[in-house]
Amino acid sequence: MTGDRREGFTGMVRRSLDLLYLGAGWLAGLFLISIFALMMGLSIGRQVGLNIPSGDDFTSWAMAAMAFLGLAHTFKSGDMIRVELLFERFKGRIRQVMEILCLSLALVMSGYFSWHATMMSWDSYRFFEYSQGVLAVPMWIPQIGYALGLIILTIAILDELVIVLSGRKPTYEKPPATTAEEVVERALQSGV
Repeated sequence: MTGDRREGFTGMVRRSLDLLYLGAGWLAGLFLISIFALMMGLSIGRQVGLNIPSGDDFTSWAMAAMAFLGLAHTFKSGDMIRVELLFERFKGRIRQVMEILCLSLALVMSGYFSWHATMMSWDSYRFFEYSQGVLAVPMWIPQIGYALGLIILTIAILDELVIVLSGRKPTYEKPPATTAEEVVERALQSGV
């Protein structure tokens, strides 16, 4: 492959992956809005005698989908909680090796959970498993958000591992705060 074609292909892959993470983040946001709407509907509905069948079930499924679909976007944007006490002591090649070890371990764990979440959803589909609430919903439908979120997180971790193995700095790593105002701003942005 020539240089221009290779850069074009890698640029296309990079844009596709970034779009995947952003799309998962947007889906997580939509599930957050649906949780709000369901909770408001349930709260107001109780006051006026209106019942949303299996509303609590739908809310809990939306919560799981929101949490898992948001993982990859949170990880790639550097907003996932990460303990830097050990990492801040390492510099250069040693830090890169530590990043590779941690990302490799995270990839194995995330891949393991992705596989089993996918198999759980597949088994729910194969064995016609339904929810036991007021509305009988095939369980594979709400389980898709959980499995898909873990799969996208595994892809994001693999993406970061490739970046670090190529000698570049991880994209999730933010430079340390230099002023007190920057520390406060980051804390406010993260919701701490």
